[in-house]
Amino acid sequence: MPKSPFNASQFVATEWNSAADKAAFGNTYLHFIESGWKRSLFTKGFYQRLSNCFSHIAHYDIHGFYQTWFTCDKDRLEFLRWASRHPSYGDPKFTFSDVERAIKQQIRSRNYVALYELKAEEELRSAERAILVRLESKYRSPVATVTIADSEMNAGDDNRPLPVVIEPLQFSLF
Repeated sequence: MPKSPFNASQFVATEWNSAADKAAFGNTYLHFIESGWKRSLFTKGFYQRLSNCFSHIAHYDIHGFYQTWFTCDKDRLEFLRWASRHPSYGDPKFTFSDVERAIKQQIRSRNYVALYELKAEEELRSAERAILVRLESKYRSPVATVTIADSEMNAGDDNRPLPVVIEPLQFSLF
């Protein structure tokens, strides 16, 4: 990833924010994704701007916003889908709509949605496997091995006991 894909010349200043402020926000947004959504990079200033872009709501506070969107790959995928599909409303002289459009282009060109679809699938698969292991250990009885006494063995064998395997009953948990 380029260190700073956005620069001030790409954006229009607003009455309250310079074009450099807009470029910095876009670069911070992409850096946050590239960092693996590090909590330490989700600062108050970044949260305040982000919660006003892409028609997000504040989710009450910075912690609620982070918890809603960034704690698992399934939620990160939804965050990226939301941003990539969101129409960018408003005049760039008054909003960050130009930055939103530029970020959407980067999300698409970097193929973040497809990447996080794979990550979310693997996350789900891992969680389901963990549930399966837990349920199998709880509901499947171990395979019992019983040996036949020497007196019951067939003549001509090499005097080793024959194992008898008792299979557990197979049933559905649902």
